[in-house]
Amino acid sequence: MNARIQKVKKIFLGMKFTDGLLFKIIVYSLLIILAFVFVYPLLYMLSISLQSLDDLLNPMVNQVPTKLYFKNFQDAFRVLDYMPTLGKSVYIILIPALLQTIIASLVGYGFARFEFRGKRFWMMLVILTYIIPPQVTMIPKYVLFHNMGFLGNALSIIIPASFGQGLNSAIFILIFYQFFRQIPKSLDEAAQMDGASPLYIYFRISIPLSIPSIVTSFLFSFVWYWNETYISSLFLDKNNRTLQVMLQNFVSEYKSVMGGEAGQDVANEAVRMAATILIILPMLLVYLVLQKSFIEGIDRAGITGE
Repeated sequence: MNARIQKVKKIFLGMKFTDGLLFKIIVYSLLIILAFVFVYPLLYMLSISLQSLDDLLNPMVNQVPTKLYFKNFQDAFRVLDYMPTLGKSVYIILIPALLQTIIASLVGYGFARFEFRGKRFWMMLVILTYIIPPQVTMIPKYVLFHNMGFLGNALSIIIPASFGQGLNSAIFILIFYQFFRQIPKSLDEAAQMDGASPLYIYFRISIPLSIPSIVTSFLFSFVWYWNETYISSLFLDKNNRTLQVMLQNFVSEYKSVMGGEAGQDVANEAVRMAATILIILPMLLVYLVLQKSFIEGIDRAGITGE
């Protein structure tokens, strides 16, 4: 009897509880709940976007449409002017994200590997650029860009990123600063004994080891620029609107584009959900592409600090 109880206890609790069936049930249950919380909004948007106007008005139809209605995506595609706007969005967002990642890595490398006068002061300024609310500096930036002729075009987004003043640049500088500090200085010393310059060490030693930080910084930078509407609405004109800005003004755009067709002057919920999915789709593709690179980068960076 005792042997049977011990066997059942071993199955449910395991040797250290973490390898038992009960622990696995708890962990997988929590993971399923968390997955549902994140996936449900996407499933809801997809379900609503495939419903016709009759399904939306029918109280008997809840989540599952009676038939797949793809005209919502056609209307959203047309109102967003999707392909031209997507091209402008990628141009306006991709270049600043790349420049911000490169500049942040250079600045973080300088802070981590070199000692210079006023280092703490400059580090404090970097942190202050993140602490100070961006609304405080928007008016001076607007006046500056207007005087320099950057206002209304992509340069108003690209130029700040080129000088380490892009969207949340301080976070990426700190990420690279912390990562480069963990690289043993003996690698730099060995390279210097072979006659390597600081730039050579940076490009040939530090950059290959910092692939996880590079991928992570670029991914977050790209996502934050993609989701940004405040700066884009303020600094860009109508000829350089991103998809997010188009979604922000989707109702008015829908009225102007579709208002003359059979009295359609109101964008229903299904069309708005379809437009949202079309805007989310590029981000999902970016995640799918960079996920493998991120994991491979972590595997390659198997090095610890001194």
